[in-house]
Amino acid sequence: MSTATGPDWRDSNRAMWDERVPIHAASAYYDHEAFLAGKDTAAGFQADEVGDVTGKRLVHLQCHMGQDTLSWARRGAARVVGLDFSAPAVEVARDLAGKLGFGPERAAFVAADVYDAREALGGETFDIVYTGIGALCWLPDIERWAEVAASLVAPGGFLYLAEFHPLGNVLDWDTGTRFERDYLGREPFVTDAPGTYVDFGAATEHNLSYEWNHPLGAVVSALAANGLRIEFLHEFDWTLFQQFGTLQRDGGAHRQPEGTPKAPLMYSLKASRA
Repeated sequence: MSTATGPDWRDSNRAMWDERVPIHAASAYYDHEAFLAGKDTAAGFQADEVGDVTGKRLVHLQCHMGQDTLSWARRGAARVVGLDFSAPAVEVARDLAGKLGFGPERAAFVAADVYDAREALGGETFDIVYTGIGALCWLPDIERWAEVAASLVAPGGFLYLAEFHPLGNVLDWDTGTRFERDYLGREPFVTDAPGTYVDFGAATEHNLSYEWNHPLGAVVSALAANGLRIEFLHEFDWTLFQQFGTLQRDGGAHRQPEGTPKAPLMYSLKASRA
């Protein structure tokens, strides 16, 4: 089997994502028709915490098909750049940008590994470095990620991260109260199963993937070590997905039932550069 520290983890993950891009692009989950008609995927707590982006330069790391990236452009960002290691995803993002009337000077998309972002972006820095939900688990080295991400933050700018909480990632499906994995472990969680989160029954061939859990302390410490000041760290007792069997839908969120123990399921942070 491939080793987690060798190059094969990246090849496996990229093949897995590349194959799923057309499935995602055609899905009701991403609903490109609604997005093109005006759906704002950055709305909600993220928009509130990031604040006014009017006139700002924003880069979205691990942007997938670019809906969040383009939502920030719609919200007034002067320039947005989305970066993802999946070339098919970047092509979909470019197509969406064109259909929305955004030229590459306003909304550009780059196919590159996040660890190579500095070189891929030509040393450009940004007022806002944004990483959306479900991105960090695909990276083995959080310290290296923080070094690269921090280097993209311009003086006076900030990094904003919204993610699934690492504690929630290690709890059991049945109750969400028992540890099934090591919270502090560095070994990958390896899966080899068909389907995808928009269609669990999809017939897929490239199914081997590697994920890592990054403890909250590791994320915060890595950003601080690269010259960023933590402005806030928020933990939430709800999530956007049916992460455990016991979660109950509450509007657009999923929560544990009243009277049961509650774990943090998502978090967000903002870290600024002087």
